[in-house]
Amino acid sequence: MSFPLLTATAVLPALGAIATAAVPAARRTVAKWLALLVSLATLALAGIVLVRFEPGGDRYQLTESQSWIKDFGVRYELGVDGIGVALVALTALLIPFIILAGWHDADPHETGSRRWRPTQGYFALILVVEAMVILSFEATDVFLFYIFFEAMLIPMYFLIGGFGDKAHEHGEGTAATQRSYAAVKFLLYNLAGGLIMLAAVIGLYVVAGNFSLQEIAEARANGSLHMAQSTERWLFLGFFFAFAVKAPLWPLHTWLPNAMGESTTPVAVLITTVMDKVGTFAMLRYCLQLFPEASKWATPVVMVLATVSIIYGALLAVGQRDIKRLVAYASVSHFGFIILGIFAMTSRGQSGATLYMVNHGLSTAALLLVAGFLISRRGSRLIADYGGVQKVAPVLAGTFLIGVLATLSLPGLAPFVSEFLVLVGAFERYPAIGIVATVGIVLAALYALVLYQRTMTGPVKPEVARMPDLRVRELLVVTPLIALLIFLGVYPKPVTDIVNPAVKQTMSDVHKTDPKPEVEAAK
Repeated sequence: MSFPLLTATAVLPALGAIATAAVPAARRTVAKWLALLVSLATLALAGIVLVRFEPGGDRYQLTESQSWIKDFGVRYELGVDGIGVALVALTALLIPFIILAGWHDADPHETGSRRWRPTQGYFALILVVEAMVILSFEATDVFLFYIFFEAMLIPMYFLIGGFGDKAHEHGEGTAATQRSYAAVKFLLYNLAGGLIMLAAVIGLYVVAGNFSLQEIAEARANGSLHMAQSTERWLFLGFFFAFAVKAPLWPLHTWLPNAMGESTTPVAVLITTVMDKVGTFAMLRYCLQLFPEASKWATPVVMVLATVSIIYGALLAVGQRDIKRLVAYASVSHFGFIILGIFAMTSRGQSGATLYMVNHGLSTAALLLVAGFLISRRGSRLIADYGGVQKVAPVLAGTFLIGVLATLSLPGLAPFVSEFLVLVGAFERYPAIGIVATVGIVLAALYALVLYQRTMTGPVKPEVARMPDLRVRELLVVTPLIALLIFLGVYPKPVTDIVNPAVKQTMSDVHKTDPKPEVEAAK
């Protein structure tokens, strides 16, 4: 039997979490280094997965399959396509930066609690989330996917509620209350989506007789499995609702600003750049592949909801006075672009959406982590408490500017390519929606540049006059992300070569071809 590489990529951080949690309380620095080394080892395994993956080869590669619950047809089945392998690599890449950025976030002298060993628990929970997210990207059994899709909520709940942001404008008691509220809201929203999805998973088993994604999709494609139109639509809605909550899509997004605002900055990055990608990834893998006709039936409504998300998220970002909540609403707008590309049902749109998942992860991680370093220095999340930072901390201001420019999709940085492809894909089938969605670009420039202007330029406020610039550890976090944003902005081919074959297969699943141009090219 060949080495189970996909299993190892997920099991390693899980075992690392157990080892990290078991480190004695007096050795919290050991726990930090252990978590970081485990995350780097996981990144190395993900790199091997990426190298061994053959673009244009079999749809699902490096597959593993073992019987699990035989009576119900549940199997332990793993496999990655081009979209899955790109997101596994993104997850494994970001976790070391998240751990390094949160190096001091859970130190006992800062939390005031020594009884629960918060440092060990903090980093162990991050590794647990990594393991579950990676397994969600790798699972090709619907029931197995559902287990990890829901199980990741538990460690995230404790990360949000147990390790809150210290830069809070209210007292500690109020901050603890708001953390609890944000954690409970996050859990209830996502559990509600998961329970509805569970009903749909059971319904799918009743119709198909098994949970294998590949077998069900092949049966649908060759006509051996027939679903009544109403059945397929109800099952699609059950799956889509859960994914729309996780993504998040308007109007199911309201848990995200609370969760990101009350979390530590690294946990906020974990939520929006890692965990939320499971929702949009699942729309491509499960909604379109299992329910192609229902996906086409729902497309007009989903496109409208995605457009509302783009405009609504950007408008609310413009009016924010809290840095982290501004980034949260900006992410709602960005996820609107991703979902718009998925349901445009064009190869350009879906390639752009997949590329957007990767690029959004890099750009939002860069911006939010630098913002976290800024907040930790001043002790406030309020935009009004800053001013003139570029004069006292020019490196911090410069990296923050690159993150801001990536957020507004400046040409030459990675998000521009993906956003351009999404809009082109939308224009091909839905020109009116494409025009409206383009307004989101203008609003993004407004909230992003105003954020930079109010925090970094102008007179130096007394509270920031002695603000130190980025330290070595912080530069180690930010520099690779910025380098990747520039590299993929100039040369996105390494990612598009991996995802494009998977996108073509998804287009084939829904029996869609790209519209022909109205004007033929000159010969």
